[in-house]
Amino acid sequence: MEGTVQERCERVMAELRAKAKPENLAGMARYGIVTETALGLSIPDLRLVARGLRGDHELALALWQTGVHDARILAGFTDDPGRVSEEQMEAWVAQFDSWDVCDQVCSSLFDRTAFAWVKAVEWAARDEEFVKRAGFVLMAALAVHDTGAPDESYVALLPLIAREAGDERNFVKKAVNWALRQIGKRNNALNAAAVAAAQGIELQGSRSARWIARDALRELTSDKVRARLCGK
Repeated sequence: MEGTVQERCERVMAELRAKAKPENLAGMARYGIVTETALGLSIPDLRLVARGLRGDHELALALWQTGVHDARILAGFTDDPGRVSEEQMEAWVAQFDSWDVCDQVCSSLFDRTAFAWVKAVEWAARDEEFVKRAGFVLMAALAVHDTGAPDESYVALLPLIAREAGDERNFVKKAVNWALRQIGKRNNALNAAAVAAAQGIELQGSRSARWIARDALRELTSDKVRARLCGK
């Protein structure tokens, strides 16, 4: 896209506003999405817009600075992970205010940066709800996308998952569960490790820990998952 960063950003924002779907906002809010600045675009809508923008780091920064919900998700689809700094990641994660922005940025951009593993561990230990969620979403995304990482790297995450399983906040416990399930679906060895971790988590006794463990065990011990892993 030609023009200055400001010009490019203005053109993209005009396109987003032209595609706005305000009729979607009530449904989004029912799913816990913060909609004060949202335009109502779906993720497929935003991915279509992103097709011609990918790799434009400066545009991504400008889109994020608009503060518009949809533009921030688009920024995650647009940015170049090779140019994302640790400082940028910290600045953006501190501004996460909705689970969908958190999840899309972490699983489409942050998990592909050089800092993904470090931030997964660091953020999982933080207290802020969406920062902690971001740590576990990163773990889940790495389990899917970082195909070259050794099993030992994922096994090392399981104690962190167990440590935070007692957090009763909905957006945290769902991300903890997500990370556990995705690690356990990588291969047979990690499935066994994740199942053992889930069994230990269930014994913690808190309502959150029991839900995380039982939901993960239901999937990780299912015939469907076992058949897929055996077929690898």
